[in-house]
Amino acid sequence: MAFAALGFERDDVPLFGGLSGAVTAGDILQIEGGNGSGKTTLLRILSTALSATEGSLHWRGKALTRQRAEYLADLVFVGHSPGIKLALTPRENLSWLARLYPVREQDIAEALVRVGLAGREDVPCRTLSAGQQRRVALARLVIARATLWILDEPMTAIDQDGVALIEKLLRAHAEAGGAVILSSHQALNIDGVRVLDLAEYACHD
Repeated sequence: MAFAALGFERDDVPLFGGLSGAVTAGDILQIEGGNGSGKTTLLRILSTALSATEGSLHWRGKALTRQRAEYLADLVFVGHSPGIKLALTPRENLSWLARLYPVREQDIAEALVRVGLAGREDVPCRTLSAGQQRRVALARLVIARATLWILDEPMTAIDQDGVALIEKLLRAHAEAGGAVILSSHQALNIDGVRVLDLAEYACHD
C-alpha cells in the first residue's frame, strides 16, 4: 500500500495535507497523533470507507481506483469498535464473516483458541466483557488470511495479556510477509515498527 499527497477536509476545514508513505511486506506502520488529528479518518481513507479530498492510493504498484475489489479482498479492517453482532456467539460471528473467506469450522475454532476465547465460543457476545468482545474482532485477523491489516486503536479495552496477544499477532503477520497499519496511543514492544506522526501534516490557519 502506498499513499501520496493525501489531504482531507472536514466541513471545508483542512485536517491534514501532503501526507505520503507506504508499507510493504513485513512492515508495521503506527499512526500517532492527538485527539482530533485525523488518525481514524486516515485509516478509513486507507480502507476505502472514506474518500480523501486530495492525493492517491496505490496497491501492488497500481492505482487503487483500478483494482478496488482486489484490494478489499486482500485487506482486513478492525475499527475502534469491535464490529461484531452481540446477539451471536463468537463462533457464529466468525462463521458469518467466513462467507467472505475460504475457511473451515476447524479454522474458526483454532482462531478462537488462539485469541484466548477457549470455553466461550458458544455464549452470546453480549455476555462477554469489552476485552473479550475485542478478542472476537481480533480473531478475524487470524481467519482472514489478508495481506494488509488496518487496525484502529486495537488495544482499546484490552488488558496486559491482550496487549501481548496483539503484539504477538502483529509480529507473526509481519514475519510471514504481511503488512500492518494501525493507530495506537501505546508504544508497541515490537522491533522495527515505523511511526507516522500526523501532527507533522496538520493543516493550520
